Amino acid sequence: MTVPPAARPRLAPGCRWAEAQGAERILLVPEGAIRLRGTGREILENCDGERTVEQIVADLQLTYSAGDPARIAEDVRSFLGQLHQKRVIDF
Repeated sequence: MTVPPAARPRLAPGCRWAEAQGAERILLVPEGAIRLRGTGREILENCDGERTVEQIVADLQLTYSAGDPARIAEDVRSFLGQLHQKRVIDF
């Protein structure tokens, strides 16, 4: 799936964040739970229905300025596309 830069990703119905042990958060989905760490968690936490994919990519490019900007954009879009296929996020 091609993720449009102007899309505003948000959690799909039935998906929500929950606190796990300590300060860790897990994503509850209809089929179970997903434990996300690092950039995956950071990307998904920014899927609030307000920010566009382009804004999420730009924020990550600033945070990880040592990385290749094109690779960051490609990885974010690919990750969001996978989450959309699994019905974790909507646009």
